[in-house]
Amino acid sequence: MWIIPVIIVIALIAVFLLEYRIKRPDQIILFESAGKILIRKSRFYPKHFSLALPNTVYSAQLTMESVAKGNLDIKIKISLTVAASLGNISALIRTGGWKSEAVSKSAKELEIIINSLVKDYTEKLEIEELSSEKISEYLNLKVNISKEKLGLEIISLTIQSFEALDPNISNALKQQESARILEQTESLNQKARITAAKAKLRADEEIAVLENVLELKKYELKKTEMEKETELAQKRMEDELARKRMYLELDRSELELLKNSPELLMLTPQAARLAEASQSLKNARTVVSLSPHEMSLGSELIGLFQRFLEKADFKKESK
Repeated sequence: MWIIPVIIVIALIAVFLLEYRIKRPDQIILFESAGKILIRKSRFYPKHFSLALPNTVYSAQLTMESVAKGNLDIKIKISLTVAASLGNISALIRTGGWKSEAVSKSAKELEIIINSLVKDYTEKLEIEELSSEKISEYLNLKVNISKEKLGLEIISLTIQSFEALDPNISNALKQQESARILEQTESLNQKARITAAKAKLRADEEIAVLENVLELKKYELKKTEMEKETELAQKRMEDELARKRMYLELDRSELELLKNSPELLMLTPQAARLAEASQSLKNARTVVSLSPHEMSLGSELIGLFQRFLEKADFKKESK
């Protein structure tokens, strides 16, 4: 009886090994449920009830011919890179079918749409008005419908080249573009020179302002220094006047004392010098020089001294 369960287990294992596959990181596993296309999240998936869709990008190089206004033939090369849009899987399967090549087949439909858009755009413009940038901007605005209608995510859409099929027109366009670039370059050079001149002018003005500020600061410092020197000179003058007043007050005090006590004249330095000179030269006229400071005694001291001598002679005679 144990053989039957073993056979069943072996059969289940064989079915599992033959039917189930392991999902790879670069795959999108799809299945249908209630008429809707859903993405399977499990690690294992049944082979016959699922679709393994490559989750990789699809790239294509498109070369298409169109016409510009005036029936001038042009050739455009476009680089296209797309991938499956996970939010619009139903549209992708509807366009590309229930096959692993659904992305590439849907991309073919996108190429047809791009071709139609390019022709519709170029036929309305003159050939000199067309450029790779303008065509690229127009296509990037118009192909956003590919997400909802085709189930594709456009990764990049660039115009690699744009040229006229007629060699003469192509050369004329190249010369025109070359002249435009040269003109633009010259304009940029002139603008750069103007900008440099303006910058130099601003720098010179700022330097002049700073130099003026520096001169003003120097003037203020010099003015402050001169004011301090004037204050010091004024202070020295006041101190000198105060000292002279003190000397005058001292001289006045001495004069008052000598007036009140004439006998003290003998103790003055002038009298001592006069006495010394009179002892050494009895019959000679004695000359006594006085210093500028001593001249402050003036005529009053001389008068006092004369009166003192007169009194002294009078005393001698009376004896």
